[in-house]
Amino acid sequence: MKRFNLIVLIACAGLFLNINSSHAQSSGKLAEEILNDHKLDTVLDKAKQLLSKGFNAGDGYPQVWIRDLNTFIEISSQVYDHKIIRDNLLTFLYLQQPNGEIVDGYALKGHVTWGDPNIYTSPYDTLHVGFKNTVETDQETSLIQAIGKYIRITGDTNILNEKIAGMPVLAHLRRSIDYLLKDRYSKKYKLLTGATTQDWGDVQIEGGAVVDVDKNTHWAIDIYDNAMFVIALKDMIHFTKDPADKKRWADLKKLTEQSIRKYLWDSAKHKFIPHLYIDGSPFPKSFDENKIYFNGGTAVAIEAGLLSKKEIELVNHDMLRNVRLSGAPSIGLTLYPPYPDSTYNGVNTCKPYVYQNGGDWSWFGGRMIQQLIASGFVQQAYDELQPMVDRVIKNKKFYEWYSVDGKPEGSADFKGSAGVLGKAIEMLQAWAKAQ
Repeated sequence: MKRFNLIVLIACAGLFLNINSSHAQSSGKLAEEILNDHKLDTVLDKAKQLLSKGFNAGDGYPQVWIRDLNTFIEISSQVYDHKIIRDNLLTFLYLQQPNGEIVDGYALKGHVTWGDPNIYTSPYDTLHVGFKNTVETDQETSLIQAIGKYIRITGDTNILNEKIAGMPVLAHLRRSIDYLLKDRYSKKYKLLTGATTQDWGDVQIEGGAVVDVDKNTHWAIDIYDNAMFVIALKDMIHFTKDPADKKRWADLKKLTEQSIRKYLWDSAKHKFIPHLYIDGSPFPKSFDENKIYFNGGTAVAIEAGLLSKKEIELVNHDMLRNVRLSGAPSIGLTLYPPYPDSTYNGVNTCKPYVYQNGGDWSWFGGRMIQQLIASGFVQQAYDELQPMVDRVIKNKKFYEWYSVDGKPEGSADFKGSAGVLGKAIEMLQAWAKAQ
């Protein structure tokens, strides 16, 4: 009996070694393929070239937008003076409003008006004016994340002690969260609220003021805003040295994570519901919104650590299915199926597969690639990145979004696309070099 057990153990050990050997060979082959893929080098170089030209979001977007800067700051830090990056981040705090809210973006006074009737100013910054799409709830969390990335890159923790309007930066960031908890928070669901938009978009579905909250707004809870909140709270935990503050942010993070899983995650369909409405839906009862899959918010949820590895595998499978069914060019597909025409009183912000309503955005597709790499799905990440790399090379530009038939649309030099694709490529190459 002992001899039999010994034989079994030896056999199992041999099988384990064979599996490990096979895995090592497979990883080694993939690593070699990645390191020899010169298309990746080409796109990364193009990304750095574009991001060396400043911090506005892209051609057609003259402002510096914080939700955009947050996604390309890491590559920008390789090609731009860190002091200038620091100054750009601090400008958002100089323009912080009395209630604690953070503006979306800013531009030099007199340089651009954007046609926006709602201009934000501050006595602490006489050079710039601010702009804000109030249907969003990601400005505050984007700034916190961007400062976190800046600190990790530069080691400049002193930025948190920089005095603005008599208060250190960390206190201003605390005020920004207090604003969210006061004005953009459901006490019932313990989650952040915002207008009804398409996934992470900044256009409300009802039309009306379009990018601003108005009488048409239906308040709702979605995964994107709350996943962004979780990531920002992780940064706040690391920013502070005060034990009471650490506990506050850690408790709030845990509560938010629990509430997301309870109210937004559909475990049977392994997807997040599009919206949880505070006081009624904008859609007719005949429209089942829960059939729509929000790809962008889901990618950010993975970044926030809200899904298990098995759930990430299922989610990626579902996203690829959506890409096939839609005919979209890549995993950058924002949502599927798109919102149909006339889902709200004959008004819709975008036609199906246009812009945020099912357009293909590398800006979010690249983030999904990053999370696949971080989660250990490197082969999948490499394969799914290819269409986005190929179209940058083909079009010689980082376009804002693509139509379902692959036509480039929007800003031709969209820095967010360059930033997320550049980071994804660097993550792939780092993994390959470590093998």
